[in-house]
Amino acid sequence: MSSLYLVALGSNRRHALYGAPEAVVRAALEELAAFGTVLARSPVIATAAMGAARRRFANAALVLDSELSPPALLAALKRTEREFGRRGGQRWGDRVLDCDIVLWSGGRWRSPGLAIPHPAFRRRDFVLGPAVTIAPGWRDPASGLTLAHLHARLTRRRPLPRWAPQAAPPQHVGP
Repeated sequence: MSSLYLVALGSNRRHALYGAPEAVVRAALEELAAFGTVLARSPVIATAAMGAARRRFANAALVLDSELSPPALLAALKRTEREFGRRGGQRWGDRVLDCDIVLWSGGRWRSPGLAIPHPAFRRRDFVLGPAVTIAPGWRDPASGLTLAHLHARLTRRRPLPRWAPQAAPPQHVGP
């Protein structure tokens, strides 16, 4: 029985064959068709560096219809990352390719090394931005909110407070 997956992709290092990170992500979007039928691909977007990474990222997402189980798809994605030249190293560091399972049509999955939904996706515009362009109505099984709603919550403008904090009252010193 097949399942749908939302997969997020990112790169911020050049590849000898594909070139710039944007081209790496586009190539990876095509390569992932080996694991099922790609139903939708987002545009590739540029995002700021984060954590220990020093270079800007290129990010995208796709919806994949696959016969693979969540652990089997994760293993295939990690193998693809290695084939693109990813090596172990610093968390949040520069990388040729990063692929994450964000959502699964089966709802939730927990096993060593794999958590679906991805634990941090609700706080990451570089995941939600591309994802909302291809699957705005997909619901997060934890919150029940759609990707469109989660993205709107994350990116909405927040008004500045109308008041400034008051200075502490003067301390009385003496008898």
